[in-house]
Amino acid sequence: MLNAPHGFFIAGTDTHIGKTLVAAALLHAYASLGYRVLGMKPVAAGAELIDGIWVNEDVAMLRAAANVQVAPEWLNPYLFREAIAPHIAADHKGVRIEIPRIRAAYDALAAQADVVLVEGVGGLLVPLSEHKDAADLAVALKLPLILVVGMRLGCINHALLTLEAIAARGLKLAGWVANRVDPAMAAYHENLATLSRRLPAPLLAELPHMASADPQRAAHFMSPQKLTAMLNNISKPE
Repeated sequence: MLNAPHGFFIAGTDTHIGKTLVAAALLHAYASLGYRVLGMKPVAAGAELIDGIWVNEDVAMLRAAANVQVAPEWLNPYLFREAIAPHIAADHKGVRIEIPRIRAAYDALAAQADVVLVEGVGGLLVPLSEHKDAADLAVALKLPLILVVGMRLGCINHALLTLEAIAARGLKLAGWVANRVDPAMAAYHENLATLSRRLPAPLLAELPHMASADPQRAAHFMSPQKLTAMLNNISKPE
C-alpha cells in the first residue's frame, strides 16, 4: 500500500474517445495490485432518470470500478441533465462550477484511498466557466495527467495540441493510453509509432476497439509494471 494518497487527472484528446473506459480500467488494474481506488467525475453533463435518481453513465462506471464506498456527492459534485458543454449546462441551470468545491471533494476522496483518478470532461481546454477550463482544474488539483488518445484520423494533431496545452499550464504528462475508437483506421501502427516518438511519457496500454465499454477487459491490457512505476515517479520529491 502507498504511504500517502496519489492521483492522476484523466484527460482526453477530444470527447467520446474513451476517457471513462480508461479511467475505470485503471481503477480495476490498480485494485488488482492491492490499492484502495476511487474514481471521480467532478463535472458530468448528460443524465437519465432511473428509479427517481438522475444518473450519469460515466459516473456510474467509475463508481462500479472503485473498491471504496464514499458519499456520491464527493464522486460527482456537479451533475447536469443536458449532454452539452458543461459551462453552458451550468448556465442553463443557473449555477456556477466552482473549482474550490471540486478541490474539497477531491481532498475528501484522497483521505479514503491510495489512488484517486479524476476524469476530465471533453478535451483538456473545455470551459467550466467564463474564465476557467478543465486544465485549470488539473492545475488546482496539482495532478499529473494521463492522456487518452482516441486512435482515429487526426489523432496525432489532437494529441500534440493537447501536449502543448499541458506544457503551457505547467502540467506533467505521466503516461498515455491509445484507444482504438475507429476499428478501420488507416495506418494505425504508423500513427501509434509517431505518437510514441512524440509523446514524452510511457504508453500504458494499447486498447483494441470495443463495441461496448468493458473496463475489466480493458484492465488486462494495462502494464502492472508501468502503473507501479508511474506511482513511484509521482511519489518522488521534485
